[in-house]
Amino acid sequence: MTKFVRQSLLCSALALAAGMPALNAQAAALRWAAQNDIQTLDPHSQNHATTNTIGGLAYEGLTRYNEKFQPEPALASKWTQISPTQVRFELRRGVKFHDGTPFTADDVLFSFGRVRQPQANLQIFVSGIKEIKKIDDYTVDLLLDGPNPILLRNLVYFRIMSKSWAEKNKATNTQDFKAKEDTYASRNAMGTGPYKVTGWQPDQKITLVANKDWWDTNKGNVSEISYLPIKSDATRVAALLSGELDLLTDLPTQDVAKLRTDPKLKVLDGNENRTIFIAMDQGSEELKGSNIKGKNPFKDKRVREALNLAIDREAIKRSLMRGLSVPAAIMVAPGVHGHTADIDMAPKQDVDKAKKLLAEAGYPSGFEVPLNCPNDRYVNDEEICQAVVVMWSKIGVKAKLATSPMSQHSQLLQRLDSPLYLYGWGVVTFDAQYTLQDVVHTKTTGADGKGNFSRLSDAKLDALVQAMKVEVNVAKRDAQMREALLRVRDEFFFIPIHHQVRPWAMRSNVETPHRADDRPEPRWTSLR
Repeated sequence: MTKFVRQSLLCSALALAAGMPALNAQAAALRWAAQNDIQTLDPHSQNHATTNTIGGLAYEGLTRYNEKFQPEPALASKWTQISPTQVRFELRRGVKFHDGTPFTADDVLFSFGRVRQPQANLQIFVSGIKEIKKIDDYTVDLLLDGPNPILLRNLVYFRIMSKSWAEKNKATNTQDFKAKEDTYASRNAMGTGPYKVTGWQPDQKITLVANKDWWDTNKGNVSEISYLPIKSDATRVAALLSGELDLLTDLPTQDVAKLRTDPKLKVLDGNENRTIFIAMDQGSEELKGSNIKGKNPFKDKRVREALNLAIDREAIKRSLMRGLSVPAAIMVAPGVHGHTADIDMAPKQDVDKAKKLLAEAGYPSGFEVPLNCPNDRYVNDEEICQAVVVMWSKIGVKAKLATSPMSQHSQLLQRLDSPLYLYGWGVVTFDAQYTLQDVVHTKTTGADGKGNFSRLSDAKLDALVQAMKVEVNVAKRDAQMREALLRVRDEFFFIPIHHQVRPWAMRSNVETPHRADDRPEPRWTSLR
């Protein structure tokens, strides 16, 4: 998007619906499961997909996505670009938080200050915004550091919290997740969204009910939601087959073919915009837990390339993923702006060349290093790590595997406490800048490099990211993203494994669209 166009969502249909219940007479309860739990209910604490998915049912941004992932008005009814660095947002009138208090500009300003606190992990979504200025109770101006080509996409995930509720409950500060802090906002939610959180039993169940006072209308008929994090593959599938679940968005690859043949079920196919990769600590002078003392093998490009070449992505696709993966060479998936097929051709395994590279780097016998991996987040995450350990052993690299639930894995990474780890990154903005700015850019005290847990710092990449953040010429910006993605690939700064393919299974009476961000929309879901 190269310019902002004045838009409005005010229409007679919404005006008529303003005082009506959000759901039709065929209201239904949706029972939905996947393998991992949310990490918190604090909307500004953790940039974690499941957390953002559930949180996004209760909290809203100034914008939101439509069915085609294009930004549209949400808590802002319209916006106007006053200048390249000033955008005026008119806030939607008559919106109430779940406790009945009105939504105003004060809540936007409060949430802006809160999401920019150092311990917040969603700063990237307000990146490039220098200040939010209140014009009146229902008008704010966003003053920008420079032109911002993806502002409307970022604002989808800048969730607005009630200022008065946060002050009342001593939750004005964002939860410090890595320090294991527990706050009122990490256990409760107060948004304006289509659903209210009624309970959360960690690792067991999250329950929500429809917000009858929501400003918009649901296109579906889901009045209640039960989200169940079920780590066991067999248990999740058994629950779906027995009728205890309506929707399963985390399918074990080995069961997909069986689920397709069940007449009581249907499977929706689709690629996810998430890339699974391995990251290496490239900043420390010595690798924690390694037998190599006094230096860091990952600082050597030849070592990084060797680890990359030792991995057989086709074998992982064939044996572990049952064909449900796209072997990757770059850090963004098909469907993300900036991805092109010609630079995303995964390398073939070459053990002999990998051994030669290690020997040239001074490690003819390889070395030892810990490898951290989540065991309840990505499709076959632990199994992928186990396979990689075996593949690396063929070139002499002895990776000592340690697995943990994603909540613990996230805390470990945010403390910069892992020399080598598996991670996944979904591009919620559908724009490659998101990955390059958050995961690849040098870690700073602000939004840049917030998800860079590998201490990577490359001046050329940083310059490209800074340029694309303010470049409104599409061709120039695309060239900058391409150059950055190629540099990451050719310097082997990361080891992409694959882009996830993400089929969903559901009861035959469930109607819902598959979403490339792996986030079902209950407001568009119906049970017939």
